[in-house]
Amino acid sequence: MGSNTNRLSPRQKMINLMYIVLTAMLALNVSSDVLDGFTQVHEGLSRTNDNVGRRNEAIYAQLEAFARQNPEKGGPWLDKATQVRTATADVLALVDTLKYAIVRQADGSDGNPADIRNRDDLEAAAVVMLAPGNPRGTTLRKRVDTYRQYVGNFIADTAKRAAVEQLLATDAQVRKGTLTPQQWEELKFDQQPVVAAVTILTKLQSDVLYAEGEALSSIYSQVDAGDVRVNELNAYVLPQSRMVMRGGRYSANIVLAAVDTTARPVVYVGGKPLDNERGLYEFTANSTGDFTYSGYLELSHGDGSVTRHPFESKYTVIEPMATVSATMMNVLYAGIDNPVGIGVPGVAMNDISATMTNGSLTRSGDHWIARPAAVGKDAVVTVTANMDGRSVQVAQTTFRVRKLPDPTPFIAFTDAQGNTDHYRGGKPFGKTLLIKAEGLGAAIDDGLLDTPFKVVSFETVFFDSMGNAIPEVSDGDRFSQRQRQSFQRLQRGKRFYISRIKAVGPDGITRDLSPMEVIVN
Repeated sequence: MGSNTNRLSPRQKMINLMYIVLTAMLALNVSSDVLDGFTQVHEGLSRTNDNVGRRNEAIYAQLEAFARQNPEKGGPWLDKATQVRTATADVLALVDTLKYAIVRQADGSDGNPADIRNRDDLEAAAVVMLAPGNPRGTTLRKRVDTYRQYVGNFIADTAKRAAVEQLLATDAQVRKGTLTPQQWEELKFDQQPVVAAVTILTKLQSDVLYAEGEALSSIYSQVDAGDVRVNELNAYVLPQSRMVMRGGRYSANIVLAAVDTTARPVVYVGGKPLDNERGLYEFTANSTGDFTYSGYLELSHGDGSVTRHPFESKYTVIEPMATVSATMMNVLYAGIDNPVGIGVPGVAMNDISATMTNGSLTRSGDHWIARPAAVGKDAVVTVTANMDGRSVQVAQTTFRVRKLPDPTPFIAFTDAQGNTDHYRGGKPFGKTLLIKAEGLGAAIDDGLLDTPFKVVSFETVFFDSMGNAIPEVSDGDRFSQRQRQSFQRLQRGKRFYISRIKAVGPDGITRDLSPMEVIVN
């Protein structure tokens, strides 16, 4: 039998093995970041569900209180609210059961959705939700369909009812890259890690609680509490905002406080009646400045008399504007994360969006991170805001993109008080501190960028009694043994130089840094 001419050398085998290990480590790191993100989303949804649940409890408590005061009138509405709460509780309980089933499939019989150990298990969700013999995902889909149709009957507002139906929709869809539609449960739970599946179920609970809240609010709004007699009537103007951007809409509700809902007043603005019974007054603001409008409400009484209640209000129209500021001067540096603040007066942060040319711009909480790509090419940040359901561009700002400046090399040491300090050359430096130092560092630490660099290599140059230069090469960013031996031989007042310093920054560029002069004290 002939010998195998393709046999790998031991060195090549080791290189291949190290590559496989490195690839696996990179995959684990990415997976961990994604799983941590799902965990944070799940925790946020759980807190939101608690808040929505308390809000729904408050609405139900108001219905209970009204039913106790007037059982004949409030009793039927309380019964409807109780039915909605019971149906909601059944769905929530089913979802909780599925959460525990998925987690325990992955972690064992003691699994807890609040503390998932095998978050990256890709089989547990499919086993529980899509098993051929017991497809519990199909059961959940049918239960959601039934609940959606049931709770929709209690929501009087057609727009809100449509929103709830859209939120709880379980229609089959065609997944990107496929040709045939897939069922809702397959789209949600096939090949999903455990933490993602639990997060999806928590999101479903959030949607169910929202639907319950809309149904309870609708039921409560239909209870006629206007039978209470009042002895004082006042006209009020309730604008959504007194600050309006040009191009935006001004909206205000003009109402009579404590008015009987069976006898709505007629609202006049500028001598003309409004064309709706809700007292909604709105128009498009086309010019900037301060403005005042006035009018009155006419209320007819049971005895045929009519009373008039005047009102007056002011509003301000401003130009569209936004503030875009780079927290690191007026320059964005390529290859690193540049914190950027973006805000639009009068607009909530979640209604603001922004894009950037020559790089990426991502939101980080209430702040933004700009990461330019090419040096020397401007980056243009465009800000848009959602105003009255319309996307309006409010600002466009241009930034210059520069390369990170070169860092300053230093020798890190610990002073007598135990504080870490940096010696940058040009002045006496204690021999004891020099001998204790580990090596050479480099950083931009001007209080603005504060960016560390990694020293790759450097040389020390000593001079003998004849004036001959004796270079010694470092061990990466650390002093080599030969360099340390040279330090031991230095006398007070002698000096040497650190040259050929190479350092690499977060932008991946290797730089040659200026030499240092070290004076031994």
